Amino acid sequence: MSQCGSSKGKSSGLNQHYEEKVRPCIDLVDSLRSLGVEKDLNLPAIAVIGDQSSGKSSVLEALSGVALPRGTGIVTRCPLELKLKKITKDNNWCGVLSYKKLKEEKKKILKDPAEIENAVLHAQTVLAGKGEGISHDMITLEIQSSDVPDLTLIDLPGIARVATGNQPLDIEEQIKGLIEKFIKRQETISLVVVPANIDIATTEALRMASKVDPTGQRTLGILTKPDLVDKGMEETVVRTVNNQVIQLKKGYMIVKCRGQQDINDKLNLVQALEKEKQFFKGNSHFRALLEDGKATIPLLAERLTKELVEHIAVHCLMHSNKQLEMKLEKTSEDLKMLGDGVPLDENEKTNFLIMKIRQFNDALEGVKRAEEDLRNSDTRVFSKIRWEFGRWKLALDSKAIKTEEILRDEVQEYVRTRRGKELPGFVSYRTFETIVKKHTEELEEPALKLLKDVKELVHTCVDHIVNSHFSAFSHLLRAAKDPIEDFLEEQFQIAEEKIHSQFKMEKMVYSQDELYSSQLDTVKQKSSTGFGLKASFVSADVREMSYHLTSYLKITCDRLANQIPLIVQYHMLDQYISQLQNAMLATIGGNNPGMLLREDSVVARKRKELKDRLDRLKSAGKILSKFVHSA
Repeated sequence: MSQCGSSKGKSSGLNQHYEEKVRPCIDLVDSLRSLGVEKDLNLPAIAVIGDQSSGKSSVLEALSGVALPRGTGIVTRCPLELKLKKITKDNNWCGVLSYKKLKEEKKKILKDPAEIENAVLHAQTVLAGKGEGISHDMITLEIQSSDVPDLTLIDLPGIARVATGNQPLDIEEQIKGLIEKFIKRQETISLVVVPANIDIATTEALRMASKVDPTGQRTLGILTKPDLVDKGMEETVVRTVNNQVIQLKKGYMIVKCRGQQDINDKLNLVQALEKEKQFFKGNSHFRALLEDGKATIPLLAERLTKELVEHIAVHCLMHSNKQLEMKLEKTSEDLKMLGDGVPLDENEKTNFLIMKIRQFNDALEGVKRAEEDLRNSDTRVFSKIRWEFGRWKLALDSKAIKTEEILRDEVQEYVRTRRGKELPGFVSYRTFETIVKKHTEELEEPALKLLKDVKELVHTCVDHIVNSHFSAFSHLLRAAKDPIEDFLEEQFQIAEEKIHSQFKMEKMVYSQDELYSSQLDTVKQKSSTGFGLKASFVSADVREMSYHLTSYLKITCDRLANQIPLIVQYHMLDQYISQLQNAMLATIGGNNPGMLLREDSVVARKRKELKDRLDRLKSAGKILSKFVHSA
């Protein structure tokens, strides 16, 4: 394995076409990766998947030039991310293996490729334990060499069908879940490795790839171990590679990698490539596949180069641009919610506090004046209050309509049970007052409910505004929230008392003569045209009393339709918000700005993270834009 450390004459297959075809696209991804954008966006990568012992690690080794652990059973027990970085200096190989354990990052500097196998095995033991289980924790192996391209390759555990030895009983489900997490990403090209000597339809790896990539846009099938194909089955293998068995849009290729005997014989990677070429040339069945460009590691590398360039330049860039736009918008919104940091200078702190309170008071003033923020449903309170006022008006209208229908029976009942020595045609004024009071009192409870409903709406709105402006400053938030409940309850009590007083006044029957006479004429006119009370079924005195009651209750409902909302709006919005604004202004002179503006450490850290992310995303946007325009 020491040959991996030498740079001359041993370029990996993928790197042969690097300078000419891949460099512009890889430079783009490398630039994005250097910004740390991997924290925010999924960048292009190649994932090698396959059933257990399919030869996937051998394919990965042949493509990258990096020798990985081999053996039987589950060899890859953690996702292994290979970050290959091309450098210009010859004979300057360097490796860094890293992983996180309990939030602590472990790093190991590798100076020789021969150290890789033991280093990876040790990291897997730390993360996945000494048994044969797996872990979702990522091991990152970064290789810097003149022999590798700038590329990310991911080796995933082979799919085990049955738990053996110390493996967990659900090992198959665990591995499938881990693999799917990676291959479902639109930025990942899946290399599905399948031994050529088995029925491809039975491979779980291909089924999983088809599930997340039904059209095969991101999937390339790779057949391995052609030297193990039984005689008579060669044509089936040829048909598979020619995409005639299970179709993939990207199709298939076939390779012959180093076997264990080759490794024992110390066959290096360059020698292995030559041996592979001679195998396909000398096989009468597979020779045509070589001639068609569908066989050997170098031709696979060339094909993969073409696919990778297209994937980065077309699919991934489009997807990354969409991701970038959404992340930028979300990050900007989150940063705006947190606001600017607190200045260090004491005078500037006072000005900062004044600015924060002024912004808060301006938001409250917007609510009071019904100048609503259409982007935020939580602060669009006036439209909700107006809807409540509309419900109140509908309730009053319904009362007036129902009154006209039932007054006849009520008047007749009062006349029958309470008539004294009066002659026919004389209905007492006391009867009129009694019925008016009864119907008016029935409206008091709905009026109080209206007040309570509006109180809740205003409380929700103001609470949202307080949190949106002061959530980063716990002391200022508390100073703002303290008077919210007190002032709101105070104004509620005043409004409630006024509503009670209003209904006490309504017990005194009164209306301007001209207004009353006009309403009475309207009611009588409706009756005469057949839309009012049926005259033929009621006596003259009852009919006349019904006219008066209908007229007066209509006037009462019209009066309450305006008066109750005025009381509610005046106290629940105008007076309450004015009190709250004055109280907030008073905090400027009565408190230490430094105390009020003491920012939570979590908020400060979050703001820094958001600012860093915003800078990364903006820089990434410039790089992507420049690449698109130069392509």
